Amino acid sequence: MARVTRDDVARAAGTSTAVVSYVINDGPRPVAPATRARVLAAVEELGYRPNRVAQAMARRRTDLLGMVVPDARQPFFAGLAHVVEQAAAERGRLLLIGNSDYADEREAHYIRAFLGMQVDGLILVTQDPSAPGLTGFEVGDGTPVVLLHHRAESAATVAVVADDEGGAREMVRHLLGHGHPEVHCFGGTLTLSPHDPVTARTAGWVAALAEVGLSPEGRLTPAPFDRVRAHAEALALLARPDRPSAVFCATDDQAIGLLRAADDLGIRVPEQLAVAGFDDIGEAVIAGPALTTVATEQDGMARAAVDLVLGGAEGRAAGTRTFPARLVLRRSCGCPGAGPDRAQPPGPTTTR
Repeated sequence: MARVTRDDVARAAGTSTAVVSYVINDGPRPVAPATRARVLAAVEELGYRPNRVAQAMARRRTDLLGMVVPDARQPFFAGLAHVVEQAAAERGRLLLIGNSDYADEREAHYIRAFLGMQVDGLILVTQDPSAPGLTGFEVGDGTPVVLLHHRAESAATVAVVADDEGGAREMVRHLLGHGHPEVHCFGGTLTLSPHDPVTARTAGWVAALAEVGLSPEGRLTPAPFDRVRAHAEALALLARPDRPSAVFCATDDQAIGLLRAADDLGIRVPEQLAVAGFDDIGEAVIAGPALTTVATEQDGMARAAVDLVLGGAEGRAAGTRTFPARLVLRRSCGCPGAGPDRAQPPGPTTTR
């Protein structure tokens, strides 16, 4: 069958192609209600589908946003991408998603690919804001970009982040408040990019230890970010004769791997081992036992990133928007009477 055109719709509705365009694009000129109704009825009857490519060329806007995440298989990034997609849809945009697999080359590939599609903006969960792909993009293109979840290397970059350091510090203070002589950090590292959220969480752990005169020396176990490989590292940690009595995990995925390792070794949580995570992914509440964690305002962060990337130069003032983090107390930390979910109220949002 021949493709239905705008001319066909105009003939069926008894109007001009310009009026059809105004109805389909909701402007720029108003259309009388009766005429609009005739056009929409003709669109439905003929099965007309607008040529989005042609529309994009005419308006110089594709209504596409690009988003790069490290690994959408991980629940945290899957959830983040989902709320960004919802926020984009509310603004009339479609979201394209690429997985960098924690590789600078793949991140650069998706940046180039999305730019080639003439996206209206990019939201990047980059592993390293100083990577060549991102640096070259920012300098040479001019397409709006917002970093999400990771801090910016340059003060001239727009970023939306959580208070990772503050949230981790409060969680470690909470674990110490249970009377543990120390708190081990699992999944953190001192060698990631200084802009990585896990680096900030590790710094929060270090700061909380320092408040009670403890050194981080010998109390840090780096681990992969996915729960399966983190489980193997956790088995080694918990099999040590000097295993810790409390562990703060840099992410919930790593905490779930550690909880499984504790179960494998017959270590009771929280009676023999207190565990806390960070991110408050959906599975945290059904972990065994329910996982105490740090929650971030994922929905608010996603909406802020979309608003900023679409806001134009005036709405995209450089700097970092920091959203608060809050403790969510469940059984794994050993709180007496803690139910499956008992959140402490968040602190104020800060802007740098």
